[in-house]
Amino acid sequence: MNYTRNEFLKLTGLSAAGAIAVTSGSSFIKDPAASDFKFTLGLASYTTRNFSLDDTIKMMLRLGLTSVSLKDKHMPLDASADDIKKTADKVRSAGLNLYGAGVIYMKTAKEVENTFAYATSAGLEMIIGVPNHELLPLVNEKVISTNMKLAIHNHGPGDKLYASPDDVYEKIKSLDKRIGFCIDIGHVQRLHQNPAAMLEKYKDRLFDIHMKDVVGETEENSPVENGRGIIDIPKVLKTLKKIKYKGNLAFEYEKDGNDPFPGLAESVGYVRGVIKMI
Repeated sequence: MNYTRNEFLKLTGLSAAGAIAVTSGSSFIKDPAASDFKFTLGLASYTTRNFSLDDTIKMMLRLGLTSVSLKDKHMPLDASADDIKKTADKVRSAGLNLYGAGVIYMKTAKEVENTFAYATSAGLEMIIGVPNHELLPLVNEKVISTNMKLAIHNHGPGDKLYASPDDVYEKIKSLDKRIGFCIDIGHVQRLHQNPAAMLEKYKDRLFDIHMKDVVGETEENSPVENGRGIIDIPKVLKTLKKIKYKGNLAFEYEKDGNDPFPGLAESVGYVRGVIKMI
């Protein structure tokens, strides 16, 4: 059964204020996705790009988000191996799963080498990246030699490398199966494509998801709180349950860069409520 946003809020008793209030005193002990759903709710730290790593950790703990993919703002690409390890240890010592980093652009062979060394130093599970097409043979070699996954991120209208997950697949279909997808559902929607259909289509190599909502199907970046836009979030979540997705659902809340917490809290609260109702 599908619900409008207002019907959903009435049924669950959620509101923007409620989503924030529930986080103000303590963090969640158990993720509601843990029982019937196989994925984990996390954060893509581009959300907190204007805040420190310490602030990012505090926001995550308040919201009960347990996994994170760090942007280079929070774990610099040019840091020493020791400093990268210290940053990774700091995140993990807070009880968070640092599973990835990105989005990282790779335009030269040296950048490919540096990116895989960086990920290895941090003990990551995967790189969320955008390698130039001509570098994919080298990327394939690095994935095999390091056993590091690469999740290629689609960037929607105007992206000449990987606009759609379909573009990603055409470039990686003959490569090692550890090269797969970080599907950004907002950018899929902006291409007039169906996010849920894409998630199911590429389920076998779906490593990461950037969770967001958008107000329209345009080339302009038009982010909004989850549940306020045009993406069928319940359908996305039902699809993830259907395909038994076991990765991370990373909130990438791009709106309100200087004050993301209220909108992020509302987005997390909305998704948790939908999960509860499915």
